[in-house]
Amino acid sequence: MENELNITILQSDLVWENAPKNRENFETKINSITVPTDVIVLPEMFTTGFAMQPEHLAETMNGPTVKWMLKLAKTKNSAICGSIIIKENEHYYNRFLFITPFGEVQFYNKRHLFSLAGEHKRYQSDNKQVIIEYKGWRICPLICYDLRFPVWSRNTLNYDVLIYVANWPKPRITAWNTLLKARAIENMSYVIGVNRVGTDANGHEYSGNSIVLDELGNEMTPLTEKIEAILTTTLSKEKLLASRNKFNFLGDQDGFEIK
Repeated sequence: MENELNITILQSDLVWENAPKNRENFETKINSITVPTDVIVLPEMFTTGFAMQPEHLAETMNGPTVKWMLKLAKTKNSAICGSIIIKENEHYYNRFLFITPFGEVQFYNKRHLFSLAGEHKRYQSDNKQVIIEYKGWRICPLICYDLRFPVWSRNTLNYDVLIYVANWPKPRITAWNTLLKARAIENMSYVIGVNRVGTDANGHEYSGNSIVLDELGNEMTPLTEKIEAILTTTLSKEKLLASRNKFNFLGDQDGFEIK
């Protein structure tokens, strides 16, 4: 029913720069989901890890991962989303893909590139905000470093759900935990944060801490650290709208334009 949306988050380790193996691993995990779900969320760069060699790793929108997602979404009757490396018009993008069981493909290109790791030197930034409409819900997709910039996520577009996919390292996990709650509270929105676990080839450790939060910042799933996990929860449009109508915080927010 459109009043509810079942969300499944997959917190997983990633095989460094090995797309076929990561697709195989995720397919096994996705096929193990036995409860009904509408949206399955994978981490950032889920086929490679947070890699800075896009010229060797990038795919196209007609490539194997998009075809895999299309097939799996149809088989599971669930939308599948997460980010991968895409080459388009001679540029490389860290692109969030949202693929439905009906073969619809929508995407968002990461706005804030992580300069500390040189992402801005290898990938193209984009300035297009995206709202995905699915099963009566309005979903705003964002990627990792975008989390640190509240103006970009400000709920002036009347979305219901914020999704952040990430490779967010353990040393800064306090910021991840804190900012996810802040984004939920300030935007009166459900927030879904999916981070990876494990250690990558550069020695960066990831502790996961994937979570689903409600519009008041309350935890709807347990905060799972360090281990792989598959968690499903149900979002309620009725509850969301009741909170917004009761408090009307969004009606009092400042107006501004993003340039």
